[in-house]
Amino acid sequence: MTPVRIGILGFGTVGSGTWNVLAENSEEIARRTGRPLEVIKVAVKNPDKPRDISGGDVSFTDDPYAVVDCPDVDIVLELIGGTEPVREYVQRALTNGKHVVTANKELLATHGNELFRTAEQAGRVIAYEASVCGGIPIIKALREGLAANRIESLVGVINGTSNYILSGMKENQCSFAEMLGKAQQLGYAEADPTFDVEGIDALHKLNILASIAFGIPLQRCTDVYCGGIGAISVEDIAFATELGYCIKPLAVAKRSEHGVEMRVHPSLISEQRLLAKVNGVMNAVSVTGNAVGRMLYYGAGAGAQPTASAVIADLVDVVRTLDCDSVARVPHLAFQPDALAQVPLLPIEQTKSANYLRIQAINQAGVLAEITRILGEHEISIESILQHGSEQHEEILPVVIVTQETMEENMQTALKELEELDTVIGKGNRIRIESLD
Repeated sequence: MTPVRIGILGFGTVGSGTWNVLAENSEEIARRTGRPLEVIKVAVKNPDKPRDISGGDVSFTDDPYAVVDCPDVDIVLELIGGTEPVREYVQRALTNGKHVVTANKELLATHGNELFRTAEQAGRVIAYEASVCGGIPIIKALREGLAANRIESLVGVINGTSNYILSGMKENQCSFAEMLGKAQQLGYAEADPTFDVEGIDALHKLNILASIAFGIPLQRCTDVYCGGIGAISVEDIAFATELGYCIKPLAVAKRSEHGVEMRVHPSLISEQRLLAKVNGVMNAVSVTGNAVGRMLYYGAGAGAQPTASAVIADLVDVVRTLDCDSVARVPHLAFQPDALAQVPLLPIEQTKSANYLRIQAINQAGVLAEITRILGEHEISIESILQHGSEQHEEILPVVIVTQETMEENMQTALKELEELDTVIGKGNRIRIESLD
């Protein structure tokens, strides 16, 4: 059989991992596709750098256009990351009649609508399983396995770095800064960890998942609420544990009667929930469909081998459909392009949640009454209150309040008023509570 010829853009952790898995499992993969796969051209920054690779007759180049313009390349694997000039490389590959496999969540979250239109016009495929949750086949599950369902919600731990930090803070009773440093030493966090700890990486992934789940165009990332984990303290984790909760970095997407809700932020969830037991760098996504109920997809969310597994799974899918008419393929966003719904994205102020609130208050009579008065004026009902003394700071006490579900707008206003009280020290630390019902 004529081999399928592959070009790769980028040969870092994922690119080299993909090469190794392709070489190691070449016979098994050929049995699945019916055709051998050959990597013939790879674009890298330094083509003369020695590389520990074996098998295949491959040409290395420092020119990405030498890959996307090569007439012998059938499928391009885009494994560079980022948006520019990568968007141009992908556009060029598609217009040149090549299929594209990518692990680039930022590219798709910001330019996916445009790139998918280009692919449809060219009769080509962009496959992107590896862009979300590494080796977990969550995109295939949403696009194909759950196609009979109306997806009601998805809630996930989809950033391994943030999950590793919060898990370690709880297990080792250490600070955010200490666990971030450890994550950087182990290679779980970048020197600049902003994308991970501020929730941006999870936002990109959520944008992709929500689009597939609900059949909507990809949203502008700036319109999606995004909060990081940097304000979480050891004290918050201890109080959450006492209350029967665990703090997790969640990405949430839900349908509502008024539109679609999308948000990324740390949340308290019951320790009895399976998501609460997803620790370290592992990922998991809980999906609720109206026919199948709730399902949990769990596994390694990053790393060379798991991500390479997803890249090659996409590659196998593309090879299987090379001779198919484009209308017979699974649509990029699961729904037919002309059937994507223009559903409004709800502002965060219009969402509802229960809340954990920790306030540093002066230890004097009437303070608690003043706090509960302000909450009551904004229609915020209290579920429980914790108040612990401190031998070191008897004059200042932490007050921990768990509220019932309330409007976000009301909570923001009440919190601002609480922080203006003379008896409240500094800013309150508020964390949403996700019920997962």
